[in-house]
Amino acid sequence: MLQSRNIIPNYDIVDNYLKQSILSWEYNTMSDQNLTDWRKLGLKLEAEINKVILGQEVPIRLITNAIFARGHVLLEGDVGVGKTTLLKAFARSIGGGYERIEGTIDLMPNDLIYHTYLGEDGKPHVDEGPILKSGEDLSIFFFNEINRARPQVHSLLLRIMAEKTLSAFNQEFTFPHLTVFADRNQVEKEETFEIPSAARDRFMMEIPIIIPQVDKLMNRLIFDTKFHDADLLISEVTPNMLKFDQLNKLSTQIQNTIKSTSALEKYSLNLWKATKNPEKYNVKIKCARVSAWLNNRTSILPEDIHAIFHETIAHRLVFNPVYELKRTEISRELSNEILNKVSVT
Repeated sequence: MLQSRNIIPNYDIVDNYLKQSILSWEYNTMSDQNLTDWRKLGLKLEAEINKVILGQEVPIRLITNAIFARGHVLLEGDVGVGKTTLLKAFARSIGGGYERIEGTIDLMPNDLIYHTYLGEDGKPHVDEGPILKSGEDLSIFFFNEINRARPQVHSLLLRIMAEKTLSAFNQEFTFPHLTVFADRNQVEKEETFEIPSAARDRFMMEIPIIIPQVDKLMNRLIFDTKFHDADLLISEVTPNMLKFDQLNKLSTQIQNTIKSTSALEKYSLNLWKATKNPEKYNVKIKCARVSAWLNNRTSILPEDIHAIFHETIAHRLVFNPVYELKRTEISRELSNEILNKVSVT
């Protein structure tokens, strides 16, 4: 005769099972999601940014590429070309936290993490610094004039970029959705600290931002009052279009979906040999896959590699110090020459 027993469920097992089921459902939902729909959102994002940032179609496409490829970006350009406005517009469109810090000679690593001040009560207080302020929701972090900060600050930032974690206040903080943007002061040479070549490799791209030399666009920027208030301008961008916390899974799906032919792989290998720069060449292919996807293709073509070639290689080139001042011009000529010399067939 069977005897009834009191069965006490193991809630840890149940909880783990539910978590795995949810993760499996999220993955399948992302996998079943038509990439065409995501591509339309990506193109809509570009259109929204191009409405408020004039004459920067190529940089906007490249930044969009980096966001979908989940890579960090160096921005190249003079003061006043609109880099901060551009990044704020992107941050609004993908959601999550946006933080910014200015590089200065007296900036210390702890300034990224916290700052102290005397409150109205006369007592010292501690607040989160820009890295911690948004917590795990930190989406875009902009380090303005990074070369004006000391190497110790660079070291901390580069470690956060690589590991997406930070240990502080006896806690482990994570930044799973973080994309770092940084630019350099290219005018002043005194009291500046350039990022070493090996450290520049942590950035997926270096993207030039140049004021458009088109009279019609310049006329609008100067005389159309719409472009005089950056905050009001950014408010025109549709917010939270791409959902920053879904981009990692979307990026993985893009990389697993877009293919490459044996001919393309041979061409890419020849470019690799020509650059004599083997470091992270897979990054270029990752960006090329995103380029193909944005152009509604299922396989990489040579033009996808051409579209991102200079921006993914120029900052990784190592020059003799005598040529470093002309790095921008020389690297562009060199990358163009490589593309011209290496045959597609």
